[in-house]
Order: sequence, then structure tokens, then C-alpha cells
Amino acid sequence: MWNRWWLWPLVAVCTADFFRDEAERIMRDSPVIDGHNDLPWQLLSMFNNRLQDTRANLTTLANTHTNIPKLRAGFVGGQFWSVYTPCDTQNQDAVRRTLEQIDVVHRMCQMYPETFLYVTSSAGIRQAFQEGKVASLIGVEGGHSIDSSLGVLRALYQLGMRYLTLTHNCNTPWADNWLVDTGDSKPQSQGLSPFGQRVVKELNRLGVLIDLAHVSVATMKATLQLSRAPVIFSHSSAYSVCASRRNVPDDVLRLVKQTDSLVMVNFYNNYISCTNKANLSQVADHLDHIKEVAGARAVGFGGDFDGVPRVPEGLEDVSKYPDLIAELLRRNWTEAEVKGALANNLLRVFEAVEQASNPTQAPEEEPIPRDELGGSCRTHYGYPSGASSLHRQWGFLLASLAALVLCQCLL
Repeated sequence: MWNRWWLWPLVAVCTADFFRDEAERIMRDSPVIDGHNDLPWQLLSMFNNRLQDTRANLTTLANTHTNIPKLRAGFVGGQFWSVYTPCDTQNQDAVRRTLEQIDVVHRMCQMYPETFLYVTSSAGIRQAFQEGKVASLIGVEGGHSIDSSLGVLRALYQLGMRYLTLTHNCNTPWADNWLVDTGDSKPQSQGLSPFGQRVVKELNRLGVLIDLAHVSVATMKATLQLSRAPVIFSHSSAYSVCASRRNVPDDVLRLVKQTDSLVMVNFYNNYISCTNKANLSQVADHLDHIKEVAGARAVGFGGDFDGVPRVPEGLEDVSKYPDLIAELLRRNWTEAEVKGALANNLLRVFEAVEQASNPTQAPEEEPIPRDELGGSCRTHYGYPSGASSLHRQWGFLLASLAALVLCQCLL
């Protein structure tokens, strides 16, 4: 018996190598499409979007989860690059900041054409696969980026936006964010306001993926019930595995199954283990749970690399995807299920969104009511003149009052 004992570590090593080799074999044919990567934000934070800075060279870029060699090693074949601007830009310069981040994604693709292929469709993703390039798509992270304007939404579509996250960590005037569910934000729209419903309809009309990461449960349910096409959670995990309100509860996962939608699992430690530390196996637990509740067609990957301060042991950067796939194979996921999570599920949802679109349909035109807009620095051209006339009346009243006070002082 002692003579046979030494074989077991060797068997374990060989088995591990087998699953890793199988993962690479599968990924050569079906590379991963990741739903959310914040490299553009790092390029802003580190270099103010100056891509010609020698330190910004994506072949040698250090201190990030993402660079070109890591993407190649991780068999990343498709990436939604996050166009993100923080909530403190809402009602200020959110649109300008959003345009600048869209610009940096375009310039990144132009600067490294041998690596990145800018695409705007499911067919474009398949073309990039055939060319051995990283299909590069734009996801706008936060509804505040449209400044409550359907015209801005349509302009961002023309510039390449192919998903819109309805909120970030703040309410918009028309949709509630996840902090409503923790009590840290007050509900404004009880999910979606009437204008928020028009935003969803316009996204459907255009063929833009609706992203429900960061939104409240009420917003999740309202959107899943209203949308004519499947939706995505571009970087969210399972609430039953880690009880963070950023994750998706089981009743919503069942709606995801009913609507043939998709949850792309986030790797942030605090959403994986609900602590500062996590590991690759715990990420696989989330994938298992979503598969169990919503089905294998509902599973994808949205690592949130370069957008979070802590990632799991074993998933330190984008090069580690094959290790996660090896773990799923070790857990008896079939090759078809793995290929679905890698790419096919996202492609299916994207194609369904494209098929449900109707560019010839009249666009949504009714603007958000003026009294629902925030911010004190905006003009109100186009809104009924009665409101501006009321402002003029108040201005006249205040001027008269000031003159009266001055006269009293002089007396």
C-alpha cells in the first residue's frame, strides 16, 4: 500500500494538466467574450488618455490587470470595454467625459490594429474570432452618461455604444440603483419612471443591449418585464452565494431564465465571498449557482478587471481565464456548456437584441419632464415657455422686493 501512495500526487498533477489542456483546446476554438473591463478608465487615471505616452504602451503596460500579452494568454477574443464616468459627473460634465472615453477606445483600436478589431455587431465579433483579434465593443456604464436625453442616447449609439448600464452607484432621474436596496439611496422611480420606460423601449428599437448591473431589484424586474429582447448583467454575481445587493437574487435569476437573458459573473472579491479575500473556486461556485437556477444558457463572464481593487486568488488578471475554465471542466461542465459561457450565450443574446431592433420604427421623442431633471447649471430650451415666464415673474418679484428693502434702509 505504501508503494502505491506516492502515485496519487502524480495522478492529481496529471489530472490538473489534463483539464488545463482541455480548457486551452476549447478556448482556441471558442475564446472568451468578457462583458466588462475598465482598462479605458485606467488609461484616463494613469495617463489622462495620452496613449502615445511610452508608459501607456499596451504591450508592456504594467500595474494593470489587462495588457495585450495577458489578453492573448487568457484567450480573450471579445471584450466590452467599459466607458465609465463617475456619478459625481451627473448633471455636470458626464456627456463630455463619456465622449472622451469612447474616443480613447476608438484610438486604442486604431493604435493596435493587429490586436483589436472595433466592432458593433454579433457578426463583427465572429469576424474578429476568424481574424484572431480581440473584438472590441463599447459598453457605457451608467445611465447618467445620457444626461436624461434620448437624443444623447441615439448619438452614443451612432458612436458605437452597444450596451447601456441603466445606473451606476447612483440613481438617475429615471431609474433606481442598487444602493436603494441597502438603504444608502432613496428610491426615486420605484424601478423605472415613465421616462425610464421610454429609454428601455428606445434601446430595444436601436438594438442596444440593456445592462442591469448596478440597478435595484425593482429596476431589474421592471426592465425584464418591459424589454422586448433579452438583457444582460454585464458584471454581477449570485446573491444566494454572496449576499451583496450588487448581485442577482434567485427570483430575478428565474426571470433571467424566462427571458433567455444573461448574467456575466463579476470577479470582485467583495461580490464573490462578501469579504476582502476570495479564490477562483468561489467564483466557480457563483457560476454553478446561476447555471442551476437560471440554466447553462444564462451564464457568462464579466470579470470587472481594472475596475476593482481586489480580485480572487487564481484570477489575478485576464490571463487566468483558462484556469477558471479548467475548474468548470473539473466540475463536470460539458464542453457545450463551457462554450456557452465563453461566447455562445452572449452571441445568442446579442443576436436576439439585433433581431428585435426596428430602426425604421419612429424613435421615442417625448423628453423627460423638466421638473424631473436635476442640476442647477442646465438651460431649458424647448420646454414650455410658461416655466420660463414663471421664472421671469419670480425674478421681477425679487427685484421689486430688493428695491423696497433698499428704500427702507435709506429712510
